[in-house]
This record gives sequence, C-alpha cells and structure tokens, in this order.
Amino acid sequence: MTTTTETTDPFDLARQAADALRERTGVATHDVALTLGSGWGGAAELIGETVAEVPAHEIPGFSRPALEGHGGTLRSIRLAGGSHALVIGARTHFYEGKGVRAVSHGVRTAAAAGATTMILTNGCGGLHPEWAPGTPVLIRDHLNLTARSPLEGATFVDLTDLYSQRLRELARSVDPSLDEGVYAQFPGPHYETPAEVQMAKVLGADLVGMSTALEAIAARHAGLEVLGMSLVTNLAAGIGAEALSHEEVLEAGRAAGPRISHLLADIVARL
Repeated sequence: MTTTTETTDPFDLARQAADALRERTGVATHDVALTLGSGWGGAAELIGETVAEVPAHEIPGFSRPALEGHGGTLRSIRLAGGSHALVIGARTHFYEGKGVRAVSHGVRTAAAAGATTMILTNGCGGLHPEWAPGTPVLIRDHLNLTARSPLEGATFVDLTDLYSQRLRELARSVDPSLDEGVYAQFPGPHYETPAEVQMAKVLGADLVGMSTALEAIAARHAGLEVLGMSLVTNLAAGIGAEALSHEEVLEAGRAAGPRISHLLADIVARL
C-alpha cells in the first residue's frame, strides 16, 4: 500500500505537520528539537514545563510507534528562558519499511516548526568493553550502512562537520567525562553478526545501531545544527559474551535513565 509520506512532497508534508503542531500546541515556534531514543525519554520531564502533548499519529506524516519502549507523542515544552523545545517521541525506524521520507519526517518537521538545533539520541551497541551498558557517548561522526539517503535527486550536502563540534564542547562543559565516537547505522531489524561488528570496527565505528544517521543527514540538509548522543545499552555482538535481546536494551535504558535524562536536561539548559 502506498503511504501519504511516499506520495506527498516531503517538505510540504513537514510544513503541514508544523502547521498542525502550531494549532494543537498554541506555540508559534519551537527553537530546539529532540528525538529521544531508548533510555532517553525521561529527559522530557526535566527540561521544562510541558505546554502540550499530542499523539503523533494525529499529526500529518507521523504514525503510531512500531515498538515497545518507544514513545508515540509530540510534546511542546517551555524552557527556562521562554523558548520552546519540541520533543519527538515518535521516531520512525528504517527497518519499519515505511521509506526514508518517513524516517526523515521528524527532523524536517522540527525545521519547519522553527528549530535551529536538533538533538538526536539513541540506544546502541558498544564496540569498546570499557563502555559498559549505561554509558552515554557523544557522536563525532557516522557510517551510513543502510545503502540509502534521505536526499533525493542532485542534492549535494557537505557532511564534514555534520555533528557540531560546538555542541559537543557544550555537552562536555556539562560532563567533562563524556567520550565520543563514530556511530554506524545498520538497516536492522536483526542485530548485527559478530563479523559485521568487526567489519564496522575496521571501518572506524565505535557504536552500532539502527537509527540516527539518516535523520542527521536530513537535519543537516534542513539547516539544523546537530548534536548526536548514544546510550550504550549492550556490548555489540561478539564483543561481550551475552546474547543480544531487546529486553536487555530496555533494561539498560531504564537503569541509566535518571542519569542521562539529567545530563540531557543540563545540556538543553545551556543551549
């Protein structure tokens, strides 16, 4: 079945979504946007006062979450200085088969809603044993291993400094212990094999997961400054001795949630 996201111009659809958000939230402009991945959802309660919360599937281009552990709302939050944050708890993953436009819709909506800063978070597998489950890591760069791009046609965008050095330095001003690394996005939904993890390591990856890279490319194209943060929820296949499971990812996120939520809230406060 053909979806609306596939047949409608993606930027027109993002503008429609932004207009619907303005109507539903009463907020004219959202200055910063956050996509909260596994483990990061608690930050929405700490960054400011919630003005409105809307079921995502009621906004053009968004759909219900496909996976337990991922939210399904769009939340408008008033920050301490009077500006507003848009919290996107409705990430569409590439493995859902809804197309790259659907994956990119959240960040494009954020840009259409007025945001200039995009914070992308995720839960992921770590390639370094010293990064125990529960460790937050700044994303310095990425490897897009999906063989797809959110950009269409002759659209050439420089990704040299895709993940903002300024924002990474700001994050480290909050927590100087933060490490950084290269995130590799695989298509999913299966976890990576040990051989694929070793391939990613040879290519320069420190983290592996199933989100973020495609969204970051779309965010840069839309003019957003990007901060990427990963929560290591497990050691990647072959790095640790344990078998991988989604429950393990959720449990690591629950355990680390209070710490990383306060960390992210403090970073937003300094933007």
